[in-house]
Amino acid sequence: MIAETVCSAVSAAGLGIAVVTAYRKRFLAAARIAAYSLVPVGLVMTGVVGWAADTAFSPSAWAGFGVLGGAWLLFVTTRAVERRRSGTRERQDIPAAQRGVVAPAASAPSLGPGQGRTSRPAARPAAQPTSKPRGGGAGDDFSDIEAILKKHGI
Repeated sequence: MIAETVCSAVSAAGLGIAVVTAYRKRFLAAARIAAYSLVPVGLVMTGVVGWAADTAFSPSAWAGFGVLGGAWLLFVTTRAVERRRSGTRERQDIPAAQRGVVAPAASAPSLGPGQGRTSRPAARPAAQPTSKPRGGGAGDDFSDIEAILKKHGI
C-alpha cells in the first residue's frame, strides 16, 4: 500500500515538473519528463510494484535468494577446481622439453638435415671469443654484425 502511494506521488511530482518545463517552451524535454513520470504509475497498475514489495519483505524470498547464491558459489568453485586440475593434467602430458616451447614444430625446417627433434635438448657449442674471426659457412653471416658491435664497444 505504501509502495503504491509513493509511486503515485513520484508520478504526480514528475508531471508537475513536466508542466513547468512545457511552460518554459521546452516541449521536447517536457514530453520526456512526462514519459519518465508515467512509468511508476504503469508499474503500480501492472502489479509489479506489489510483487516487488511482497518479495522484498518476505523471509522465504530472501532464503530463496540465499539458496541461489549458494548454488552460484558452488558452480564457480567447482569450475575453478576443474580448471586447476585440468591445467596440471595437461602439463603432465607434455614432455618436459616442450613445456617452454610455444610452437615446437615451427623451427624444425630450419634445423637442417638429420637434426630433427630429439627427446633431449641439443648440446651448445663452446663459446668462441669475439676477437677471433669466424671461418666460412654460417659464421660469415654474423661477421657484419660482430663488426658493428665491436665498433660500438659492445
